[in-house]
Amino acid sequence: MLGTTIHSTADGGEVAGVIPLDASQIRVILLDIEGTTTPVEFVYQTLFPYASRTLGPFFHEHTQDPEIQSLIQELRAQHDVDENSGLEPPGWVDHPDEARLRSIVAYGQWLIARDSKCTALKSLQGKIWQQAYTSGELRGEVFPDVPIAFERWRRQKKIICIYSSGSVLAQQNLFRTTASGDLTSYIFVFFDTRVGAKTVPESYKKIAASFSFAPNQFLFISDAAKEIEAARSAGMQALLCVRDDRASSSPMERVIRSFDDVLPD
Repeated sequence: MLGTTIHSTADGGEVAGVIPLDASQIRVILLDIEGTTTPVEFVYQTLFPYASRTLGPFFHEHTQDPEIQSLIQELRAQHDVDENSGLEPPGWVDHPDEARLRSIVAYGQWLIARDSKCTALKSLQGKIWQQAYTSGELRGEVFPDVPIAFERWRRQKKIICIYSSGSVLAQQNLFRTTASGDLTSYIFVFFDTRVGAKTVPESYKKIAASFSFAPNQFLFISDAAKEIEAARSAGMQALLCVRDDRASSSPMERVIRSFDDVLPD
């Protein structure tokens, strides 16, 4: 039996009290990516800057693709939401075409800088990164304990799933191109924000409903306390993953710092 006492974390959330885990009930392990399976630095210092600087060339090459046109319309709708919310995004210009394209790129870069969870942006990033993963310009990164844990959990007949704000395409390419090889064979299914926001309990209820298991048969692992709270509110078991010393000053018990601590043999 594991337990976790969490008072505060870097994202400002709180998960109070000792939360026991019933390992005997766990059938599905649902994992966050950023800060959980993958270093935060890889996301913010490699993936995001790459998408931001190549957004313009990508649009120039693909702007007539029907799928990209649809994503642009979704971005246009999000721009209206941001503008009406007083966030002051860069202006959106509809004509002429070159000015429109520049405004789309500027807005996309603004969203990236804000770490927006906008689904259309995440889809675009996934497509941009796919080209770089395919060419070898990018390779996915995971912590060293991740492949070892995946193999252990598969031996234990656990179902491994991913739930990230990044698009399913981005998730698949990240795990397919790691230094440890293609890890996608370990992963049963990928979920992104088309299921819903990661801080909303209903998203986790939807994920649970897509399986034949009860919510308490899921173990969700994330570095974000608000996501942990949402998963627990949906009835899932959950663990906070702290890969660095950000929360070292908080009194904690059984907060995992490695997947070695999760369902060891």
